[in-house]
Amino acid sequence: MSKNNTRPSMLTGYRDHTLADVKETYREQATTMANMDWLNQAFTGRYRRALFGDATGRVLDVGCGVGTSAQYLGRDTEYVGIDISDAVLTEAEQRLDDSPQETTLYEMDAQDLDFPNDSFDTVISSLSTCTFPNRVEALSEMGRVCAPDGRILLLEHGRSSVGPIARFQDWRADAHFEKHSCRWNQDPLAVVAESPLTTIESSSAFFGMITAIEARPA
Repeated sequence: MSKNNTRPSMLTGYRDHTLADVKETYREQATTMANMDWLNQAFTGRYRRALFGDATGRVLDVGCGVGTSAQYLGRDTEYVGIDISDAVLTEAEQRLDDSPQETTLYEMDAQDLDFPNDSFDTVISSLSTCTFPNRVEALSEMGRVCAPDGRILLLEHGRSSVGPIARFQDWRADAHFEKHSCRWNQDPLAVVAESPLTTIESSSAFFGMITAIEARPA
């Protein structure tokens, strides 16, 4: 690996954002997220379908946003979505009103999930760990509420494996974080490695900026 493409620390280097900061960010951006979800689906739909398409049973979507991932789940799953932003959940509720799945949405902190241990057969999260103030704690909570034989499926974005793109991400990282509460040059695998979860399989796409991870609870 060249010196210019050396990854920076993924757990430090940003001014801390509190849960209140993140909630305010997505209150301001909820309508834009809903209006631009077609673009999100065009870009990430194939990856969501490949990773989430065989999720089974009771499924928890952590940081569900406007409910984009629900449509990629099987019709026989039970969908539970949580997000810190009430404004985003309002958009999700409208979108999922005619969903074929049994659907429930909660306003909740991903770092302190209000569910008993082993509550879900599958836990999914997409493009979300970059926003959690304490990503390791959120991943730990995902493991806690997932059944011991269940699966944790993460679709995340991060620093490109292509040098010029990676350097641009590094250059814009602080400004992007201030505007979106998003660490867009994180290393998703390094973040998971800091948590109690065990990575079973992973793959990358789109110049290394998209990472799909299957993990197991500790």
